[in-house]
Formats: sequence, C-alpha cells, structure tokens
Amino acid sequence: MHPGRPSTDINADVGESFGRWRLGDDEAMLGIVTSANVACGFHAGDPLTLRRTCMAAVERGVAIGAQVGYRDLAGFGRRFVDVAAPDLTADVLYQLGALDGIARAAGGRVAYLKPHGALYNAIVTHEEQARAMVEAVLAFNRGYDAALPVLGLPGSAFLAVAEAAGLTAVREAFADRAYRGDGTLVPRSEPGAVLTDPAAAADQALRLVQAGGVDSVCVHGDSPDAVALATAVRTRLTDAGFGLGAFT
Repeated sequence: MHPGRPSTDINADVGESFGRWRLGDDEAMLGIVTSANVACGFHAGDPLTLRRTCMAAVERGVAIGAQVGYRDLAGFGRRFVDVAAPDLTADVLYQLGALDGIARAAGGRVAYLKPHGALYNAIVTHEEQARAMVEAVLAFNRGYDAALPVLGLPGSAFLAVAEAAGLTAVREAFADRAYRGDGTLVPRSEPGAVLTDPAAAADQALRLVQAGGVDSVCVHGDSPDAVALATAVRTRLTDAGFGLGAFT
C-alpha cells in the first residue's frame, strides 16, 4: 500500500480441492489476492490441501480466513441445510479450530471468518442461523486475545447480529457475481449469475469500491478463468489509485 492512497482488500476462496479432485489454481491466486478464504473440510478441502494452502499463504503474506460451510461435501456447500442452531454453532467452531491449528503450524493464524455458499446466502435473512454463526465466533474468541472479524454481505442479518455482539463486521462485494436490485446475489441457478468476462468483473469491482461501503472484493477461486478475473480486478483497482492490503 502507498500512504495517502485509499486501500482495499481482494479475497478469494481457496483450498477447495479434495483428494484427487483439483479445483482452482491456488498457487496463482495467492500471488494476486490479499486475503485467502481457506476451506475447512466441511464443504471442500482435505487436511493436506488445507495445510499446503496455509503454508503458501503464509509464505506470500496473505491473510488466512476460515471459509466455513454446511456439512455438505457432495453439494460443495451450495445446498441449504436446515441444521439446528446448536449443531451449526458446533460445526462452525469445529471448522475454526481445525483450520486455526493448521494455520498456526504453518506460522500463521486464522484472522477472520467468512461463510461459504448456501450458508453465506442463508444468513443474509435467516436470523437463527446468523445468531448461531456469531455464537461460534464468540466462543472461539474466548481462547484468544484478538477477536475475529467476520466477512459478509452488506445489509445482511449476519453482519447486523455480529455488530450487535461487538464483532467487527467487514462488508464484501463480489466482482464475479451478478446482483439483484435489492443488493442480494442472483442465484447461481439463474442465467448470468456468474460473470466470466475479466473486463466486466473488473468494471464491477471498481464501481462497487468507488461507491463506498465495501471493505473487500471477492473473486471466486473456482470460477472459470479465476486467475484472469482476479488479475483484471487487481489491475483495475491499482490503476484507479487504490492500494491493496488485507483488512485484518
């Protein structure tokens, strides 16, 4: 970052490969982004993938975030699960603890939490699950000096509950997802929900950052041509005078 210049964060979902199934180019993405949302094994990722991803993030100075999701490997966490609040809190706490242990073994730590997929979308309006998520973060924070910030959609129930509980709520925009008029994301089942053109994604990222109220911009690591999308977003933001740096 350069003193006096506005700054923003670029995050991406990584660590989502599982065994022999490879997803995304994590090595390349970690050379572009400033924050890495690392899968925690419930919707994607295996222990070796998580360890390698955390090691690579630490080597590159990229902040590590826990990308927590429903217990849904088969559906990649993109199916809503009507899980009871105590179970969801325990599931999220389990994921946080597992990834933080791996991150610390690599010389880093989990620096924030971001929900994944259907869980991310559900807690925009699902207050019970939003509260369960926040309870997991609060429980995790009791063992550490620094409280984890949480990353989510502006105007969501999740961020509102998090702020009411004293957590730092980080507002996120998506470079590669289409928006509805109310600020929610167009469901992936609908045409045009995912932006695949790097120039269009870069234009949207810059427009959202310049509009204000956004702390971080996401590019999905499993999107088609994710590396090209992330590169275009980074270039567009820096060309517009924005410095880059993790929000944590």
